This record gives sequence, structure tokens and C-alpha cells, in this order.
Amino acid sequence: MMISEIPPSLILILGALILPFSKKLRPLFVLGLPILVLMKIWSLNIGDTITMQAFDLNLIPLKVEVTGRLFATIFAVMAFVGGLFALNQKRTEELVAAFIYAGSAIGVTLAGDLVTIFVFWEIMAVASTLVILSSSTKKSRKAAMRYLLVHILGGCVLLSGIAMYAADTGSILFENMTVNSVGTWLMLIGVLINTAAPPLSAWLSDAYPEASFSGTVFLSAFTTKTAVYVLLCGFAGTEILIYVGLYMAFYGIIYALLENDMRRILSYGIVNGVGFMVCGIGIGTEMALNGVVAYAVVHILYKALLLMSAGSVLHMTGKRKCTELGGLFQSMPVTTICAVIGGLSISFPFTAGFISKSMITQAAADGHLSFAWFVLMIASVGVFISIGLKYVWFVFFQEDSGLRPKDPPLNMQIAMILFSAICIGLGIYPELLYNMLPYAVDYEPYSVSHIITMLQLLLFAGLSFFMLLPIMKRMLAMSLDFDWLYRFFIPKMAKPIIEAGDALNIKVRACFMSILGSVIDNTVGYKAGRDSFTWILRTCGSIVWIMVMLVMYLLMCYYA
Repeated sequence: MMISEIPPSLILILGALILPFSKKLRPLFVLGLPILVLMKIWSLNIGDTITMQAFDLNLIPLKVEVTGRLFATIFAVMAFVGGLFALNQKRTEELVAAFIYAGSAIGVTLAGDLVTIFVFWEIMAVASTLVILSSSTKKSRKAAMRYLLVHILGGCVLLSGIAMYAADTGSILFENMTVNSVGTWLMLIGVLINTAAPPLSAWLSDAYPEASFSGTVFLSAFTTKTAVYVLLCGFAGTEILIYVGLYMAFYGIIYALLENDMRRILSYGIVNGVGFMVCGIGIGTEMALNGVVAYAVVHILYKALLLMSAGSVLHMTGKRKCTELGGLFQSMPVTTICAVIGGLSISFPFTAGFISKSMITQAAADGHLSFAWFVLMIASVGVFISIGLKYVWFVFFQEDSGLRPKDPPLNMQIAMILFSAICIGLGIYPELLYNMLPYAVDYEPYSVSHIITMLQLLLFAGLSFFMLLPIMKRMLAMSLDFDWLYRFFIPKMAKPIIEAGDALNIKVRACFMSILGSVIDNTVGYKAGRDSFTWILRTCGSIVWIMVMLVMYLLMCYYA
């Protein structure tokens, strides 16, 4: 295969493997690889495909479509800006894992079959786990293992669904599917796990904040957005997604309001934003799907910007709790301004969020989905309070903490300024984004009624925030999420049962050993009996193991 035929995803993945050996040229590779990938993406034409035969399967590792190319583009941009922000990161393994992670996400968006999607899906799971592990703390190691277990579960469910779907239809093509069989239901559930949908929502807020100051920025962009992409192209119009998305939107707001850790606040904000997208996919109209694509792009931009500002604070102060921060605007002006822009970009006029999220709410109104429209409007206000106001206010303005850190290194400032400029630029010139959407856009974001409505809601949000400030003020407690049930409650309740079972097992074994030992002692003597008994157990154990393996092998041959 010639270099010109290599898919963009493999360029980034293979390039990442060179990073440990690049030494002084590392900055050039870190910044150059995503640019090369971006150029490769846009050198492809809509409809270009690469096909291959493997294991009697007709695979399509590359299929360029409008939506996939836009997602691949924002992923490449995210890899570039994330790499720029992490340029001073001493752990090369984090950058290697992050670029493999980004390359795999691009692979999903340009895949034309379900098997290729699954392969890149699992590479993403491993690479993102390594990003978390790269933080090299006790908390990050535990969080990474929990994260990996959830994503292994999701991958197993997804693979089972793909196998059943292929058996039912005889096809592994990735196309829009109707959820009317066990296979499609399993695929839907497997993808929803990666969106942080209930009941396995807590993996995101558990794991993302434990990565390094730069690792969390990468994590915010790829896993949930590739899941949104697969839902968008594979399950658009599935009604149950409307209600799953509405739940996620409110779930993220409530926990963000209760949280004290600044990066956990922003992680819950990711769940809220993805909830909007999942709801829009459930609505399934052209307006809704345009809104989902636009909001996915914008969400990557402003959420990464907010997490870069939080990472800068963590990098310069070593602190992450709102109770330990405050008054940082006095010594970190660039970081503060970028954080404010990120917060405003959630919903404020002339920012990227204003021209994208509102397309989803408009689609709900056009479809006469009054309940969904009402909930989404309330959620828009709630997320502005819990993220746009709470995070920025407590970290940068509320009550001087006495800390006087400087703004972070220049590369980190440039990364934040770049995304700030894009957030404002897309807000002022929405056509730059609208022209890349999958369907023709018949929507005017800057109508007088829309501007007045949103300003009224945002004013209400601001007043509500300062009225609720005494209640939210610098809460010390860490909120209990759903994962408390399977991490603490269920194991604690099951512990007595497990201990009783172990005790019974020990007694039964001791009784069995005593009886057989006595029989052997009476026939061949004590020492010889014990040696013979041990030899018999080991031999029998080996024979049983060999027999089990032989039976499994024969069964595999038979069913093959």
C-alpha cells in the first residue's frame, strides 16, 4: 500500500509510535502529525472508499461521507490543539496514548463497516485507559481500571450485537438501522455505554478528573463524540433516545451543582452536552441532526477550552477543589478570560454554543415535542448556571484564596486563545459551520425572538445563581453517584455471604481431606500416604485440565 493510500487514522496512530524516539524533534511531531492528518482528510473526496478482504469478510476501512469527514476534522483539530497544550508534558507515554486515541476516533468516523468500527472502538478503550494511567497516581490507577472494565463491558455488548445483526441480515455495512431485533438492541446499548448513558453514567466523572492536567483535555473530546457519531449514523430517529438524552441533560446539571472538584464539575457538563445530542438523534429530523453535528463540534471546542483553563489552574497551583481556589483572576488574566469565553460559549449570543444547541430545541418545537422542548430549554439554563457560572465564579472570582499563580506556559496560553477565537468566530459567522453540515440549513440563529428569549433565560440563570449562592457556596462534600451502588453498597452487602461461603468451603475441604487422608494412612502408612495423596491430587488435576482443554478443542472444531 502506498503512503497516499494510508487512511488518516493510521497516519496518526503510526506516527504516535514514533514519538518516544523523536527526542528533540518531539514538538515538531506533536504539532505536525495532526496537521498532516487534517490535510489528508481534506484531500479525500466524498464517496472515496477503501475495501479489503479479511476472514471472509468484506471490510470497508475507509468510506468518506459528509458527517464523518466533519467529525474527523474536529478530531484532528482537537489532536493539534491538545498536543499544543500538552507540549510541556514530560510523560511521553501520555502523548503516544492520546494520539493513538485520537487516531482511533478518526478511524471510527471514516469506517464503512461495523467490524472496522469495533476494532477502532476497542483501540480507543485501551488508549484512553493509558491516558488516565499516565497520571501515575493511586487514584488514577484505580479509576483507570474501573473505566476499562466498563468499556470492556460495552465492547462485549457491542460485539455481541454486531455478530447477531450480521447473522440476521448477512451484512456488516454501517448504515442507519431500525432497532427491532436483539442484535440492534445490543449494539444500541453498547454504544450508549460510551455516551455515559444511565445507569453507567458515572464512569466519566469518575475517571476523567484523575488524568493529568493535559490528559483530561484529550479525554473530553473523543469517546463520547464517537459514540454520538455512531448513534447519529446508525440509530437516527430511535424514539427512546429522546428520553435517554433528556435524562442525561438533567443528570449532568444536578451533579455539577453539587460537586466541589472543578474537573468533576466540567465532566458532568460533558454528560449534559451529550444528553442534548442524544435527544436530537432521537428526534431524527434534518434540523435535529444538523443541530447534533453542529453542537458536537462546538461542544468539543468549548469543553476542551474549559478543561484547558482548569488544567492550567491545576498545573500552576496543584489544587482542584473549588474550596481551595478563588481570586485567581488577579494573577491569571489570560486563563480567566479564556475560561469566561468558554463559559459564555455554552449558550450566549455571538458564541458557538448559541448557533448550534438551539437547532436541537428548535427541532423539538417543529416536531411538536412540547415536553422535550420544555426540558431542553430548562436544561440550557441549568447548564449555564452549573458550568458557565459556577465553575468560573468559584475558581476565578469568589473569595480570594490568597493564591497568586501566574498564567501557564506560553504554549498552553496559545492553545486556549486559539479555541477561544474559534468559539467567538463561529458565533459571529455561523455559516462557516453550517456550510459543512450534512443537510441544507434552513435556520436563522439571530432572529430577534431567539436573541430576546435566550437573553431573558440567561438573565434568569444569572439571578438564580446568585440567589442560590449561599446554598451552593463552596460545598466540601463529594457527591455520591450511581457507581456507589456497585463499588461500595453491593460488595458490602455481599461480603457476609461470600465470607460464609468461604468458611463452608474450607470446612468441607478439610473434612474431605481428613477422610481420604485417613484411608490412605491406614493402607500405606502416614508419610507415604501423604506423599501419595499429594501426587494423586496433582496428577488428577492435570488430567482433568487436559481433558477439559481437549473437549473445548473438539467442540470448537465441530462447530467451526
